[in-house]
Amino acid sequence: MKFYRHKRSINTVGDLFDLYFNESSYKSNDGLLFLIDLVNFFRPGNPKTESVISIEPLLQFLTENLQQKKLLKDHLTELLHQRKFSRVLSDTGILRDSDFIYEVRQRLFAKILPFQPEKDTLEFVLNQVFFKSTDPIWIARIPFEELQKLFDILGFENGYNSVEEKSILSEVMNAMGLISQRMSGRSMENDVIKMVPEYEELESPFVAFENELYTIHRRIKKGENHYIDSEDINYKQLIIFHKQCEDYVDKAFSNITKFGISIKVNQSLLRIRQQLQRVKVLISTLVVNKEIDKKNNVILLVLRLIKYNCHKNNVRQLINESTQLISYEITQHTAKTGEHYITESKSEYFSMLKAAIGGGFIVGILCVIKLLLSKMDSSDFGHAFYYSLNYSIGFIIIFLLGYTLATKQPAMTAATLIKALESGMKKHTKNENKHSSFAKLFARLFRSQFIAFVGNVLMAFPVAMLGIWLIDYFFDYNIAFEKSAKLLNDLSPITSAAILHAAIAGVFLFLSGIISGNISNKNKHNQVYYRIKEHPVLKQNLGIVKTNAIAQWFENNWAGVVSNGWFGIFLGSTASVGAFLGLNLDIRHITFASGNFALGLYGSDFIVDLSTIVWGIIGIGLIGFVNFAVSFSLSLGLAFRSRNIPLSELRFLFSSTWAYFKKRPTAFFFPVKDK
Repeated sequence: MKFYRHKRSINTVGDLFDLYFNESSYKSNDGLLFLIDLVNFFRPGNPKTESVISIEPLLQFLTENLQQKKLLKDHLTELLHQRKFSRVLSDTGILRDSDFIYEVRQRLFAKILPFQPEKDTLEFVLNQVFFKSTDPIWIARIPFEELQKLFDILGFENGYNSVEEKSILSEVMNAMGLISQRMSGRSMENDVIKMVPEYEELESPFVAFENELYTIHRRIKKGENHYIDSEDINYKQLIIFHKQCEDYVDKAFSNITKFGISIKVNQSLLRIRQQLQRVKVLISTLVVNKEIDKKNNVILLVLRLIKYNCHKNNVRQLINESTQLISYEITQHTAKTGEHYITESKSEYFSMLKAAIGGGFIVGILCVIKLLLSKMDSSDFGHAFYYSLNYSIGFIIIFLLGYTLATKQPAMTAATLIKALESGMKKHTKNENKHSSFAKLFARLFRSQFIAFVGNVLMAFPVAMLGIWLIDYFFDYNIAFEKSAKLLNDLSPITSAAILHAAIAGVFLFLSGIISGNISNKNKHNQVYYRIKEHPVLKQNLGIVKTNAIAQWFENNWAGVVSNGWFGIFLGSTASVGAFLGLNLDIRHITFASGNFALGLYGSDFIVDLSTIVWGIIGIGLIGFVNFAVSFSLSLGLAFRSRNIPLSELRFLFSSTWAYFKKRPTAFFFPVKDK
C-alpha cells in the first residue's frame, strides 16, 4: 500500500521499519508518525466485514529482527512514558452535563473539530493514532493471544510495580476516586433524591462505596503488593456497595411512573449509571488472582482506553440513552389514553360512532369557518394565525366534549398495543400466543378506527354542505365559488400532492400524541395536580371542593388541551410555512377532506365531472389511510424503542394479524364475539 505522506509504497512491516528507523530523517519527524502508519497498515478498509484481524506479520518481524524490536520498544517507551490518562477513564464517553441539548451540540461540534488535549497526555496520542470511530471494532477482532504475544515480545512492564504519580495504577485509582466523588455529589442533588423517597432515611450507598474504595486505594498504595484478589473482604464489600448504588439508580428510573421525570433528572441519573459502569470496569483492573492477570489487565486497559476515546463523541448513543426512558413514560401515558379508543362490545362500538359523529359535526363547521377566513385580506402569517386559531379552538372543543377526531387515535392506541404485546411476552413463552393476542387487539383497534372514520366523514360532509347553503340562502353569496376547483382538485391523488400532504398530517398527529404524553409527564414530575389542590389562595377564596375540582380537571384535561392546541397550530400554519419556503407543503386530513368535498361540490353548483367525483371519493379514503398509517407507524416505532422490543417482532406481528384477518375479516370492521 502507499501512504499519502510517502512517495514509495509500503507493502510489508519491514518497509515501514526501514522508512522510519533506517533513515536519517526520522529524528526530524513527529514521533507519532510511525505509530500512526503502523496502525494504518493493519487498519482494514471496512472493519465490519472482517471477522479476524491478525497482527502476525508484525510479531514475526519483531521475532526475527531483534535490533528493530529494541528500537520499537525504546520508541514506545519514550513516547508513552508518564503520560496522563486518568481523565480519559473518568470523563471520556460519560455525560458531561445534565443539559441534553448542550451535550448533543458539543458532541456534534467535536465531530467536526475534535478537541485536542495537551501533548503530554495519552489522550493526545489516542486522538492522533486511533481517530476513527470504527477503530474499536477491528481492534477487538485481533486475537487476544496475539496481543499477549506482542506484550511479551516487547517486554512491557505489567504496571503493578509502582503506584507513584503518573504510573498506570496511580492514574487508574485517580480516575476511580474522581468518579466516586462525582457520583456521591450528583446522587445527593434534590431532584435526584426526590425520585427515590425510599432512601431518604437510609445512608447513601454512594458515600459507603466511596469510603470503601478509599480504603482499598490506601491499602494498595501502602502495601507490598499493589493489587487485591477477588477473595479480599474489602473487595467483596465494595462490590456489595456497588450493587446497592445500581439498585438506587434502577429504583429511581422505576419510579418515573409515579413521579414522572425531566430531561435534567434523566441526564443526571444516566450520568450516574454510566459512571457506575465505568468504575465497575476499573475495579477489575485492581484485582489480580494469578500472575498472568497482571499482563491481561494492562492489555484490557489499553483496549478500553481506545474504545472510550473513539466513542466519546457518539451522538446516536447519547440520543438513544437520553430519550428512551422519557419516551417510555410518554408512551405509558398515551397507552392509558389509548385504552379508551379501542372498543370491544357493541355498545362501545356505537358509542364511538356517536362520538365520531360529534367530532365530524364540529369539523364541518371548522371547514366553513376556514373558507371564510381564507377570504380575509391578510399576510401569510395572518392566515396562519387565524387558521391555527380556528383549528385549535375546534380540536379543544372536540376533546372537552368527549367527541372523537378519528386520526387522533393511532398515536394513542399504538402504545396500547405494544403495552399489551409486552405483557404477552412476559406471560407467554410461545410466539403464537403473544402474537395472536396482538392480532385480536389490533382488529379491535382497526374497527374502532373504521367506525370513527365513518362517523367523522358522514357528518362532516352534510354539516359543511348545510353551512355553505345557509350562508348562500341568507346572504346570497356562494363563498366557495372561486375556490371550488381547488377544493376538489386538492383531494385527487393523481392531480395533486394529496398523499404527501396526508403524510405530513400523519406526522403532526404523531407529534400531538408525543406532546400529550410529555405534558402529562411534566405535570406529574412537577406535582402540578398536588400544587393546585393545596394552593392556599385558591382554597381560601374558592373553597376546598372547588379547588379540588379545578385540580382534578387540570389532571384529566390539561395534557389533551395543550396537545390539541398544538395540533391545530401545526395544521393551520403548514401551508404558510410552505409558501414562505417556496415548498409545496400543506396538510390533508380525512375529516376536513370530507367537509371540503362538500364545499367544492356546492361551490361549483354541482356541475362536476364524474371522474372528479370518483377521484375525490378515492382521495378521501386514501387520505384517511395515509393519516392512519403514518401516525400509527411512527407511534408504533416509538413504543417498540421505548420498551426495547426488537423490530424483528414486526414480521411475526404482521403475519399473525394477516392470518387472523383471513380467518375473521369481519372482526376488523364490526364487533364480533371471540369464539
